[in-house]
Amino acid sequence: MGNREDLLAGAKRCLYEKGYARTTARDIATAAGVSLAAIGYHFRSKEVLLNTALHQAMQEWGEEIERALSADTDPGTTPAQRFETTWDRVIASFAAHRAIWVTQFELIAQIDRLPEMREQFVASMNAARLGLMEMFQLAGVKAEGEDRARVVGSFYQTMLGGVLVQWLVDPEHAPTGRDMAEALRIIAGDIDADPAGRD
Repeated sequence: MGNREDLLAGAKRCLYEKGYARTTARDIATAAGVSLAAIGYHFRSKEVLLNTALHQAMQEWGEEIERALSADTDPGTTPAQRFETTWDRVIASFAAHRAIWVTQFELIAQIDRLPEMREQFVASMNAARLGLMEMFQLAGVKAEGEDRARVVGSFYQTMLGGVLVQWLVDPEHAPTGRDMAEALRIIAGDIDADPAGRD
């Protein structure tokens, strides 16, 4: 690896171990085994390096989940079973990547003071909507058309954020894939029910 790759690897390690705000340029240089000057040369600033490392870490998480979902898809399973399995795998990934999710929430809490991060988060969220939609399409969930895909992707993004918060704070009582599938069945039934009792 060259200095640039070493810096990214060192920055990711620091994000996992210390979080965003507590990581210094010296921490990254030490973890990467390079000089402080290398940060400015390759990334202009510590912030640009950390932002790049965080983005790369989130991409790696998405690729890992996609691999897990496509590895052993059984064509005999029902859409509900695939939905449950998909969420169980997403939830299981939170443990392996807990530190990076904590860092995400650390940054969201400071977003009003970090306008450059807001721009990056907006771009990442837009890409995440499509990515989540594609991920659940692997699980048999389809949404035809760009607008429908955006709406459904936004819904999955909302669910992901909510489950993640519950898992970070109280994993013992956070919902499972089965809980989420059952909740959707109940909600869909309530929405479809006609309060006037008409057919």
